[in-house]
Amino acid sequence: MRVILHDFEEQYNDSLQGKYDAVICADGKYAHCQGCFGCWTKMPATCFIQDKLKEISRTIGNADELIIITENCYGAYSPAIKNVLDRSIGLSTPLSTYRGKQMHHTLRYGKHALLSVFAYGDITEREAQTFALMADRNAINFGFETAVFHPVKSRKELETLL
Repeated sequence: MRVILHDFEEQYNDSLQGKYDAVICADGKYAHCQGCFGCWTKMPATCFIQDKLKEISRTIGNADELIIITENCYGAYSPAIKNVLDRSIGLSTPLSTYRGKQMHHTLRYGKHALLSVFAYGDITEREAQTFALMADRNAINFGFETAVFHPVKSRKELETLL
């Protein structure tokens, strides 16, 4: 299953439909994570907040490939993308295990193939290094075997890569 998460306006979804199994628009029309950990303990992988991100952990957890498109914000995800990723904490369980000689939460959905992160806008070399490191760390935490980071200057360049 191929899933794409982007922070463009919702109309962008139309050009992505059919190419991906799930298209998630980080448009801010949802609540922020409340930090209750209910998606870990009470209702595994299901958020108690009744909005379009209620099942985000299941959607991302079932992805073989996750593509994240985000505006560069000082070498990190845009606030809208970060909010969606915060709401997907149910991808893992509260239990811990060793993966790659490091302690991480146990994966609820097992391993996935590829995490691709595309950051658009002005990006310095240092920000690109930070982003690449963050993509690698997110791949470990989310259970992806490989992470790839792509800095892009514009939407046009991005559209040629997708």
